[in-house]
Amino acid sequence: MSVTPPTGFAAIITAAGRGSRAGGDRPKQWCQLGDRPVLAHTLAAFSGFERVVLVVHPDDMARAIALTCGSVTIVTGGDSRAASVRAALESLEHSDITHVLIHDGARPLVSDEVISGVVMALSTGAEAAAPAVPVTDALWRGENQRVCGTASREGLYRAQTPQGFALEAILQAHRNHPQDAADDVELARRSGIEVAITPGDENNLKITYPADFARAERLLRGHMDIRLGNGYDVHAFGPGDHVWLCGVQIPHDAGLVGHSDADVGMHALTDAIYGALAEGDIGRHFPPSDPQWKGADSAIFLRHAAELARKRGFAFGNADITLICEAPKIGPHAGAMQDRLAAIMDIDASRISVKATTSERLGFTGRREGIAAIATIALIKE
Repeated sequence: MSVTPPTGFAAIITAAGRGSRAGGDRPKQWCQLGDRPVLAHTLAAFSGFERVVLVVHPDDMARAIALTCGSVTIVTGGDSRAASVRAALESLEHSDITHVLIHDGARPLVSDEVISGVVMALSTGAEAAAPAVPVTDALWRGENQRVCGTASREGLYRAQTPQGFALEAILQAHRNHPQDAADDVELARRSGIEVAITPGDENNLKITYPADFARAERLLRGHMDIRLGNGYDVHAFGPGDHVWLCGVQIPHDAGLVGHSDADVGMHALTDAIYGALAEGDIGRHFPPSDPQWKGADSAIFLRHAAELARKRGFAFGNADITLICEAPKIGPHAGAMQDRLAAIMDIDASRISVKATTSERLGFTGRREGIAAIATIALIKE
């Protein structure tokens, strides 16, 4: 979504700087953030404005044209930020634009709420308005990496953009004070313009250093979606000379009875994945009434569940499988089971635990009538 302001509002996006502190082989506004450049995210936030003016360095003109495809007005920046903003303001002079919001191209996560707050202030009579966040940390003065004093944080704010103004007033302020300034609010105040403070947002960060990209990536992804699932399965012993457990064939004096290969461990793990996805159990996806699954390799079921999780955007956190039986011995085969399950699920074996326990000769497993398995899975979507 993006804000659609009243008629007469334009947005200026400043992107002519070189941003050397952010590192990389190109200016920060042109570096990739998620699936597109930083500047593309910024422009998207103002796509509801009737006019958008993008200020870029001459060397970036071709990039800007390719990125915007004629959807915005592109202006060549000057030797300073103030000169760049003035060039953009002058491109709007004598037009039907009455108000302008000036925003840093390297603030790609500005919210609709922050933009709307500035627009609302200007629409209700303010000549200028800008978002800010109150300073909450203690403030020190320092010399030579030592604290040499403190300062009061009372009444202090951290300035953000977009900063909004009546077009005629801010253009005149730039002409009255052509020297550079920290931001447009400073120039406005030099000309006696009163600036209203509107709510800022901690997530409206300005990308400045390499670490800021990682933080912006996390914010773009939003909150994690963590799903937990559990599965439980039982198969009885029957005639045979081996059992399949977690994809590994183990010699035994009996087999396991089931419609497929009766791999109790893999069935429990598969059901755990389906459960985390709220997709029922194996029987929903592979009905035992269907003869094509008679004697089937249970890897088919587990692979289907793992692929379904990936299609939903989930990665595997970890899987924990417990086999409950008196025999056969699981310990000697646990490593092979981990490797086999990891290969089927296409994840690292270190994310899978296979272990065993007995039931102290109690119940059907204690009487060696069959094997039970419990599995737990964690799915993560960032």
